[in-house]
Amino acid sequence: MSASYRLFGLVDTAMGAETFDVDVDRSKWLLPGPGLVYLQVPSEVSTTVIRLESWTSTPAQPSGQWAGHEKVEVDLPEGELQLQTLDSGVLEILPLVLPSPGKYRMRWQWVFNPDGGPFTSPLEGFSDVLSTPGGHEAALGGEDQFCLVQIWRTATC
Repeated sequence: MSASYRLFGLVDTAMGAETFDVDVDRSKWLLPGPGLVYLQVPSEVSTTVIRLESWTSTPAQPSGQWAGHEKVEVDLPEGELQLQTLDSGVLEILPLVLPSPGKYRMRWQWVFNPDGGPFTSPLEGFSDVLSTPGGHEAALGGEDQFCLVQIWRTATC
């Protein structure tokens, strides 16, 4: 998948074309909104591989070194998630169907391809060059970025 405007996200199918709040903290990687979460992406990233995992309880921390990670809690009124970019809209893939609607915790972790870059931070107020730890080459599959998103329910609506 390719990000647009340095963003891509997971959106509950019930939310349509909603977006994150305009006053969201852009110094954080994840930009949450009602029924959605967007990840800020370095401008040097052209393609991203995403792995979505649904868990019944809090999963163990994934092994290996990651360039970054962040958690967020979000209400998902339908419990069906699709990938979305700002200019392309919802991508034509089957949604990740969660066990039920409700409040979910998401752990996003990502790594950048050590053979690409350098990659610079997209966060507001930061212009640092980001680390590119190895060990995820198989998951990257030659793409610029690999994201692992683990999702588990915290409460019902």
